Amino acid sequence: MTASSTNGHTATSEVSFFEQVNRMFDKAAAYLDHSPGLLAQIKHCNSVYRMEFPLKRDDGSIDVIKAFRAEHSHHKQPTKGGIRFAGNVNEDEVMALAALMTYKCAIVDVPFGGAKGGIQIDRRDYSEAEIERITRRYTFELHKKNFIGPGIDVPAPDYGTRPSDMAIILDTYISLTQTENPLDALACVTGKPVGQGGVRGRLEATGRGVYYGIREAVSSSDDMDRLGLSTGLEGKSVVVQGLGNVGYHAAKFLEDAGARLVGLAEYEGAIRNESGLSLDDVVSHRRETGSILDFPGASNIENSADALELECDILIPAALEGQIRRDNAGDIRAKIVGEAANGPVTADADAILNEKGALVIPDVYLNAGGVTVSYFEWLRNLSHVRHGRMNRRFEEHSARRILEAVETLSGQQFDQDALSKVISKVSFGAGEEDLVNSGLEDTMVSAYQEVRELTKRHNTDLRTAAFISALEKIAASYTQMGIFP
Repeated sequence: MTASSTNGHTATSEVSFFEQVNRMFDKAAAYLDHSPGLLAQIKHCNSVYRMEFPLKRDDGSIDVIKAFRAEHSHHKQPTKGGIRFAGNVNEDEVMALAALMTYKCAIVDVPFGGAKGGIQIDRRDYSEAEIERITRRYTFELHKKNFIGPGIDVPAPDYGTRPSDMAIILDTYISLTQTENPLDALACVTGKPVGQGGVRGRLEATGRGVYYGIREAVSSSDDMDRLGLSTGLEGKSVVVQGLGNVGYHAAKFLEDAGARLVGLAEYEGAIRNESGLSLDDVVSHRRETGSILDFPGASNIENSADALELECDILIPAALEGQIRRDNAGDIRAKIVGEAANGPVTADADAILNEKGALVIPDVYLNAGGVTVSYFEWLRNLSHVRHGRMNRRFEEHSARRILEAVETLSGQQFDQDALSKVISKVSFGAGEEDLVNSGLEDTMVSAYQEVRELTKRHNTDLRTAAFISALEKIAASYTQMGIFP
């Protein structure tokens, strides 16, 4: 895999991914007054399960599949983290991603420990029947070693996996456990299809969270003045690398908010247009032709990685880790880098970007939307009540009483058709997806303000402040358990 790839590791990475995360940990830990033993407990990965199992292919041949599951921290249970299908996934990667999940959950106050899983396959090389057999066997292996369960370890989708895969995991888990309470078993995995225990809004949650985080960042007049930008998203130029689930939805919400998409990159190449690109038109073009290249009105960029160096206000790397490194960080011209992917900026590159004055919104905060809404799904599964079911009529009656009071005070009568529409909108506006999105927005806004306050208190960057926030909360959990003084 070359350094230009948007869907794999780079050959020029300075150190391992897990070491990159730990270097960021060490930088933040230097600001804190905790014992070395406590910091070591937080830093190290608690458990890693490496497995290999046979797969009978559709043609009768046998493949040996390598897979992993890492549980980084048990300071909160269950642990939580996605499962990715990627040809180059390895033990170091899942440990790094599990660590990031630990810190991510702490930053946004989601009460999970961090975990991550991976199966070393390229999905495109296998039939759907083979994918199902792989997924079921992986679930069996996790169950055998007590690495899955509603109160133990809860997987979710990640790169290369889909809601349908999560439904297979659920079905396999229920058949393996023969549980007497299959309703609680729904909470063994999140990111499921809505009809099988999933929650509305989960599919686009990570991308929506990226949008909320960037929107909050550009609302700060002090930070935008320093960058020479106006506040708000209207008219800001954006480049997005990676049009998977996260990248697409982040781009879509930003476009809808008035931002201008001037560059889009995928593994086959990239395109640019300073006047702006219509995201859905590009996606339709790619569906018809198999490539985003040769999109009408846009210029082609053959080397996808070169899109990272386009001049823009906001750059969103939404592919995989290690895309911005020591060797190309100096050429990044974006004023804001929003890390939608996990680990797209290496530790050395992060230092270079900060020296250049760029505002780096770190992955450990910015892509927390997925796990936040997964938490809502997990809670819904355990409560057996759909979000909004209990308060919808209450809100309708409350809205009616308020409007009737306004009528009394004003002495004017509302048009009854208009009144009914307002009340209906209040009633049906408080459905599950609206509640999920509202909770996600509040989480992302509150967490950003908390992290930004720490940047001012410690005179440091957003990433270091985010890690400081995470470490303080995790340390408090260990202290409350009485494990450390």
